[in-house]
Amino acid sequence: MELVILLALICFLLLYCLRKNDESPKSFPLIGMMPELLLNIHRTHDWCTETLERCNGTFVFAGPWFSNMNMIYTCDPSNIHYIMSSNFNNYPKGPEYQKIFDVLGDGIFNADMDSWKNQRITIQRFIKHHLFHKFLLRTTLAKVEKGLIPVIDHVAKHDLVVNLEDVFQRFTLDSVCILVTGYDPDSLSLELPRVLFCKAVDDVERAVFYRHVRPGSFVKLQKWLNMGHEQKYKQACEVLDDVIATYIRRKRKELDEVNDEDGVDLLTSYITEEKSTGFKCDDKFLRDAILNMMVAGRDTTSSALTWFIWLVSRHPIAENKIIEELESKIPKEETGKRRLFEVGEVKDLVYLHAALCEALRLYPPVPFNHKEPVEPDVLPSGHPVHPKMKILINLYSMGRMKSVWGEDCLEFKPERWIDERGGIKHEPSYKFSCFGAGPRICLGKEMAFAQMKAVASAILYNYRIHVSEETPVIPAISVILHTKNGLVARISTRWD
Repeated sequence: MELVILLALICFLLLYCLRKNDESPKSFPLIGMMPELLLNIHRTHDWCTETLERCNGTFVFAGPWFSNMNMIYTCDPSNIHYIMSSNFNNYPKGPEYQKIFDVLGDGIFNADMDSWKNQRITIQRFIKHHLFHKFLLRTTLAKVEKGLIPVIDHVAKHDLVVNLEDVFQRFTLDSVCILVTGYDPDSLSLELPRVLFCKAVDDVERAVFYRHVRPGSFVKLQKWLNMGHEQKYKQACEVLDDVIATYIRRKRKELDEVNDEDGVDLLTSYITEEKSTGFKCDDKFLRDAILNMMVAGRDTTSSALTWFIWLVSRHPIAENKIIEELESKIPKEETGKRRLFEVGEVKDLVYLHAALCEALRLYPPVPFNHKEPVEPDVLPSGHPVHPKMKILINLYSMGRMKSVWGEDCLEFKPERWIDERGGIKHEPSYKFSCFGAGPRICLGKEMAFAQMKAVASAILYNYRIHVSEETPVIPAISVILHTKNGLVARISTRWD
């Protein structure tokens, strides 16, 4: 009798697993869709894309019972517009987001409601100031000329193999650290020194990713036992706290030496203009504000540059068009020679801008966004949501949807961004959301493009990149779209 019951139960489970369920992942009793997620964890972004393609851009993920992991995955532009714009107030980051990203404290990326609004207004005022703009241009050009180019020249001269993603991360770390704190950590040097801050950020981002795909009880157990990703997370947070605290202490001591004519970093602006901001700029507030800016500035731009250089290296026609466009902006007698471009010279280059947008479409630095509804609602796709359900907006998948970008969505085609008159074609932010959309659209968008164009023009115009065929370039498991193995390459000079 027991054997009959056991066989019946096995048959039931087999039939249940084989049953088609509107093309969504298979859902098992008690454990929901976790088995399929865990089987595909090493290729999460592509698994989500394949599933969303089958499910017309939205599907409900059923987590294990009592795990609070029920989520809606979506890359439907109508849902994104509704969540991030037209019904914005019902979809804040939410308390669950703040728990998962607790390393960011009360900074702008975690903040909601009035705290978020006030921080956004303050940061916007700081970065729109003409002195900060001058500071940005001067810092970017100096770091390209005195930091990036010497390293690239050294690699090319000695025929070395280099991880370009690491180089870009060092460039963006130094650049954003100068802009935010006024100090240069000099991580981009010929010695390529070990940088504890970078490793700490990578460990935090990896742990945060796993917090999205594991039950909260499991994460709490890891914290309590001080093991696994949560152990690394704790150690990394201590490193980040120490680094930021050092910058804050130094700045408070040196404020009387600040020369406003040379530009003002954000840390100085916060401390000296405390009364006008309305914030109590104590060490905790400054730590959160500065860390948010440094993490965002280092990771997003370096990720974008990595995937852009990789894509262009695989598409020589696009590479030649970028070089021709750069040559069109300089005197004829200067073509065919080594040259660096100032930010103003490359600001309005159409094809370069289009190629960067195309790389961002296929490989957005932040591959997914996390929202939580305040009140029960129904999305334009017809999916009901409630306050205990998380919504994951999958930007990586949206760039690969035929329904959004056409049959050629997987191709790298900068031309799709150029209109009939030869200018940049505007795409709505809910279709191209790598900089966010609606009221929370990225404040650093123009800064990011300025840095990317300065680096891209310097590298592509003066060097040839030979990416290693032996090291596959694939996404890593992280909340930032890093590569798993780096962008390993040799470099040769273009104008020898």
